[in-house]
Amino acid sequence: MSDNPVFERISKDLADNDVVLFMKGTPVFPQCGFSAAVVQVLSYLGVKFQGINVLDDPSLRDGIKQFSDWPTIPQLYVKGEFIGGCDIIREMAANGELQDMLAEKGIELAA
Repeated sequence: MSDNPVFERISKDLADNDVVLFMKGTPVFPQCGFSAAVVQVLSYLGVKFQGINVLDDPSLRDGIKQFSDWPTIPQLYVKGEFIGGCDIIREMAANGELQDMLAEKGIELAA
């Protein structure tokens, strides 16, 4: 994995930020509905997160899918752990699992 510069970049982003969302677009201007939905959930909960626009770099867009072995974007990571994509995040938020998991990992919530 250390031979792959994209994986090294992803690993650095995950090490530098507690909550990372690999997404299409930016948190201020999501460029797909699924990315916008995850941004909305995190914003509603008051979670500070780093949004990384995979549309800026085709190698990152493909690399994150290989890194997580997950075929779709967006992808949410908390403390370096892959949590899931849009449907999983929405479901976890709706039943309280997301809030519990974030609290267990020491992530502050405003909501």
